[in-house]
Amino acid sequence: MNKKKIIKAILPSGILKIYRDFKLFDFKIKMIEEQIKNNWLLDRIPEIDNQKEMMRRKEFKIYSQTGEDGIIDYIFKKIGVINKTFIEIGIEEGKECNTANLSLNFGWKGVLIEANPDYVKKAKEYYKNKPVKVVQSFVTAENINDTIKNSNIKGEIDLLSIDIDGNDYWVWNVINVIKPRVVIIEYNSILGKDPITIKYKPQFERFKEHINGFYYGASLSALNKLGESKGYILVGCNSYGFNAFFVRKEEAQNIFHKLSPEEADYLPDGEKITKKSFEKIKHMEFERV
Repeated sequence: MNKKKIIKAILPSGILKIYRDFKLFDFKIKMIEEQIKNNWLLDRIPEIDNQKEMMRRKEFKIYSQTGEDGIIDYIFKKIGVINKTFIEIGIEEGKECNTANLSLNFGWKGVLIEANPDYVKKAKEYYKNKPVKVVQSFVTAENINDTIKNSNIKGEIDLLSIDIDGNDYWVWNVINVIKPRVVIIEYNSILGKDPITIKYKPQFERFKEHINGFYYGASLSALNKLGESKGYILVGCNSYGFNAFFVRKEEAQNIFHKLSPEEADYLPDGEKITKKSFEKIKHMEFERV
């Protein structure tokens, strides 16, 4: 019998609940301490005239997958917040996503959308005392606007985050019921520098399309073209090379300048490895945009 089972067998359920609550409280205190430490240190980094490098220096992780928490914090410190409202599409359990830090530590409200019912159940439990609505939906270009409208969010919001490992380009392309000030969207660095995306398929599932999972999403160049057509500029990427940050042009004016995909991008695995990965999927259907 392992230690957890022994403790559970010996201690009354009331004591176990107190213990679990204490562990959760202790975890939250540690997260707050980490946030304070990161902000204290990063606020002392002098501004330099290199936007990409500033984004990299401001990276830190509290709940995000990599350094997105820090980049989000930096962007909104520069442009300010309007209504502390977000929508995030593709969150799994919600414990490691781009908006968790905002709702858990800074009082933001919003909607989290996830396709997997098991993840949705866990996310609802995780956010049960927060102003966050968790919605189960397999997002497509056909249903995304209705899904958002049914969540009672419309018009201007501060942040939209999209990470669905598939039709990311096509979903952002059709969203028109909200007007995000900042958009974070995943790109597929394996697709290289050409403005290409996967062919749209409503029920796209990454590993069903290709066994190695390399065939998904869109290149940074494709998303940059889409962003420009919707009134956004590319201001940076996370240094792991898979999340791009876009700010609406009028919000970025005199604060951030437009970066080209070549300026903003990182190739964490090296360009040779990326090209080698693309060789395995180059026969698949792509659309040049």
